[in-house]
Amino acid sequence: MKTVQLGPTEIKVPNVISGMMRIADASDAKIRELYDTARSSGIDYFDHADLYGFNHPGGGTHWCEHRFAQALGLSTSEREQIMLQSKTGITTDPLSYDQSYEHIVSSVEGSLRALNTDYLDVLLLHRPDALMEPEEVARAFDDLESRGMVRAFGVSNHTPRQIDLLKTAVRQPLVVNQVQLSLTHASLITQGISSNTAGADNAITRDGGGLVDHARLNKITLQAWSPFQSGGTAGVFLDSPDFPELNAELSRLAERYGVTPLAIAVGWITRHPAGMQVILGSTTTQRIVDASAGSEVPLTRGEWYVLLRAAGHHIP
Repeated sequence: MKTVQLGPTEIKVPNVISGMMRIADASDAKIRELYDTARSSGIDYFDHADLYGFNHPGGGTHWCEHRFAQALGLSTSEREQIMLQSKTGITTDPLSYDQSYEHIVSSVEGSLRALNTDYLDVLLLHRPDALMEPEEVARAFDDLESRGMVRAFGVSNHTPRQIDLLKTAVRQPLVVNQVQLSLTHASLITQGISSNTAGADNAITRDGGGLVDHARLNKITLQAWSPFQSGGTAGVFLDSPDFPELNAELSRLAERYGVTPLAIAVGWITRHPAGMQVILGSTTTQRIVDASAGSEVPLTRGEWYVLLRAAGHHIP
């Protein structure tokens, strides 16, 4: 398993990590199987959120975190061998966003109880809050860090300017930005490729532009969620009749490298020099094994661009 640097820290983390969003209905045995498969594949980084499992019957906020801890019963030494990341900021009744001091701190306290741990390795602000006040976030981060409850901080789905605004008050480095990215949902990358090209949709600046470059300049690790999602539509692109050219290329390269097409899709993301992490949300153990094999697939520059074009993106 290839590792990347976590933001500006000296911490090395795997470039494929395991997302726990879909374990709400899983049995203890299934959760242990997923965990053991991840660990044996070189994955020791697990992604949670206070929101995951909130609508499960009898569950609620922090439900997936609770199920993770309940099923695994990790000892203190086992806990120290892994990275636990959680997110906060989305509220559900009604659906809104809350990055106030009170909400951030109370959410982390709930995550620690649910996960049965004394600390989170990383805490992310889940989505941008239009009513966010940087000074309140900074106060929450300072409090959580000083009490030993959170060791590192980051964001999810934030634009470069939103990150810059937070940095006017937040003292800690923002080590992660978790963003949606896949071969078919790649505007974060393609808008840079097609710059200065009249009439090309990929030349349109979105989200303030330059998010990937901003992350590299500021030593922020990008985490790609929904790495197999078709884009704005439901379903995945793998084996989809809507993407015949892409799947043909994925199959061709999979045969060349002795892996599965899924591994090639992972390898396309991990090949990028920004040092990204791919978040797997699968509860299928074989997919974890297959995805892990994509961690170090040495795609050539030509192969990387062929896949991008086959996914339907404009290459000038």
